[in-house]
Amino acid sequence: MQKFWDNPRCADSPALEAGDQPALRTFPDSFTIGNVRIAPATVLAPMAGVTDTVFRRFIKNLGGCGLIMTEFTSADGVLRDQRVRGRYLHFYEDEHPISAQLFGSSPSVLAEAARLVEDLGFDLVDLNLGCPAKKVVKCNGGSGLLRDLPLIRQIFEAVRAAVKIPFTVKFRAGWSDDEIVCVELASVAESCGLGAVALHARTREQGYSGNARWEWIASVKQAVKIPVIGNGDVRSPEDACAIVAQTGCDAVMIGRMAPANPWIFRQIQQYVSGGNYDHPTEADRYQMIRTYFQMLLEEEMPGAEGKMKQFASWFTHGIPGGAALRKAIYEAKSGNEILTTVDKFFANRVEVPAL
Repeated sequence: MQKFWDNPRCADSPALEAGDQPALRTFPDSFTIGNVRIAPATVLAPMAGVTDTVFRRFIKNLGGCGLIMTEFTSADGVLRDQRVRGRYLHFYEDEHPISAQLFGSSPSVLAEAARLVEDLGFDLVDLNLGCPAKKVVKCNGGSGLLRDLPLIRQIFEAVRAAVKIPFTVKFRAGWSDDEIVCVELASVAESCGLGAVALHARTREQGYSGNARWEWIASVKQAVKIPVIGNGDVRSPEDACAIVAQTGCDAVMIGRMAPANPWIFRQIQQYVSGGNYDHPTEADRYQMIRTYFQMLLEEEMPGAEGKMKQFASWFTHGIPGGAALRKAIYEAKSGNEILTTVDKFFANRVEVPAL
């Protein structure tokens, strides 16, 4: 299936060309999972080390994202350790609607963790069947479960019976190209009462390499009546519309592109409504970097300086002289020093407000 970033013509011009049809920009306004209406029909993917409360609110404030999700969280960990619970399941009221994603392999443990999630006030609970990390797979979690559909069914039934909030699952197409189970798994999910499924159209063996196979999403959509969320290789507003057009999916989930381009959700809205979208200026990038870094410090999150350095490689991408800024950020000794470094770098480029 053709994706925007495979197409040189589109890459040169994000706007509609003469003769292009508005239908190519068709995108669902909203979708519903159980009793939760999500608008726009875009979802921030759960990402370990990324989608904490600061990043989620940061994305929410930029606009255009309908549903946000926590980092994938160990069901066993949140039940045993209050500190794990506080770190991974803390959220603010302005984050609704929000889904908590759990991983594990014990139906009873996952059911108990789902009850905890419901009691904490989350709108949805999600099961991770997609993480390809060896340490997770080794414990039969994440995509490690894709080879055991009977156990997956037991988990679905246990969690569905444990909570009233909508229950969803995010999964990969299968363990390998020879073990594709996405259609069967989605059908099991529907029969067990899950409210929606999200497919990352790669196999566990692929990891994050190669191309996502959107045709697998189309096959899942044809097989079930519950909402299907498409995920994989959505790197632009054009891709978001293309995956909907080519698969019929009800919503689009965006993962790795979100920290690289936090404006992508808003850009999708702009593109759908008018055929064009804003490209960030240097002033936008400065404001974005400073806002996120300041939010980290105000949250007093442990390891805030490390997060700032982690995100610097994403946030400075495409900025002339960005390598020098990254180096200065990596060498800074405190959060405030990092903020000062950012201000100094942009001082001769954009109008930097007096502190």
